Amino acid sequence: MPNQSSARDILRRIARGETTAEAVVRVCLERIAARDKDVAAWAYCDPDLALTQARACDRAASRGPLHGLPIGVKDNFDTADMPTEYGTPIWAGHRPEADAACVAILRAAGAVILGKTANSEFASFHPGKTRNPRNLAHVPGGSSSGSAAAVADMMVPVALGTQTGGSIIRPAAFCGVVGFKPSYGIINRAGVKPAAESVDTVGTIARDVEDAAFVAAVLMGANPARFGGGPTSAPRIAVYRGPDWSKAEAHTAAMLDEAALRLAKAGATVREVDPPKLLAEADRAHMTVCGFEMARALAYEWSHHRDGISATLTPVLAGGWNCSLADYLSAQAVVAEARASMARALAEDDIWLTLSSTGEAPAGRATIGDSAFNKLWTILYVPTLTLPFGHGPNGLPLGLQLVGPYQGDEKLIRAARWCEAQLT
Repeated sequence: MPNQSSARDILRRIARGETTAEAVVRVCLERIAARDKDVAAWAYCDPDLALTQARACDRAASRGPLHGLPIGVKDNFDTADMPTEYGTPIWAGHRPEADAACVAILRAAGAVILGKTANSEFASFHPGKTRNPRNLAHVPGGSSSGSAAAVADMMVPVALGTQTGGSIIRPAAFCGVVGFKPSYGIINRAGVKPAAESVDTVGTIARDVEDAAFVAAVLMGANPARFGGGPTSAPRIAVYRGPDWSKAEAHTAAMLDEAALRLAKAGATVREVDPPKLLAEADRAHMTVCGFEMARALAYEWSHHRDGISATLTPVLAGGWNCSLADYLSAQAVVAEARASMARALAEDDIWLTLSSTGEAPAGRATIGDSAFNKLWTILYVPTLTLPFGHGPNGLPLGLQLVGPYQGDEKLIRAARWCEAQLT
């Protein structure tokens, strides 16, 4: 079935005339109709609009490397032809006048925007409506939960997400797919509702490394056919446990050890890394920076629609308003020093290997999970990628997180391709 195929296979088949964009989109829409009443991965999906886009692709010459490919877009990206509600009733029915930069780039490359994937309130901490397609009684992760669930449930081959703490990596890990958070700033954020502007990062969620990298490369302005490509060799890997290691559940900690052993047996150089002290300090600074920036990013909503903000987010914003400029600048100074320290530490290795989450997806609806193993890398601006590997005691997926050097996105993708081949 086309909805189960990789993005690259779909693109090849459309280019060869073996299928059409309309046929692919129809199958995706059929899957959404059958499953989304339970999974609730979509904030908005208009079948007629999706099919109109697909037919336009089929009538035209190829517009670019994504010609005819259906893609889901997180509902914090502005879209001119669909509502953008940011996961909150405050903005119900909101219709932006223009596409976000990423959406415009995808359209110019020939993609079909299948719809808007559900996200948590203002891409923050209050759980959204989405359920984990692997087990509907469990959470799908953080704010890019709709994107991860839609990809995992074969509704769409690729979707966009954003990460300020762990909102690409953790949902992808919980749902058993690949999430790629590139280096900060390498993908344009214009038209994305800000959470914390100095940290927010756009990325991709797909079912394998190649698809996640291919679409990300288009958004970066790189050649998608060559991005992270070429021969791959066994990388130098450092295993990172970090100051929050005690939060890792036993089965998840054992999974990391098993993966490191398998990669070493396959030829990788594997060592334990003694992380610089500054990384722990930057990890603590994350909430100060994000709280300060998020409060101000949502100044309009705080001033005019405070009763529409959840009880989960309200104290976070209140804390952000109470944070002084001096404390914010002090936290930013700590982070800047830690970025330099991280660059020196990573020079000895190709990637660091750590956990994507503390464990498998929690049961219930009360939490989006813990970002203990994600937020540091986001604020340090380095690229990360999660690979599915193993399962927890409830049979839900676990994820390995690969960390690369700042602006070393291709290096990370090459290493991830090699690791994926050894672990699957």
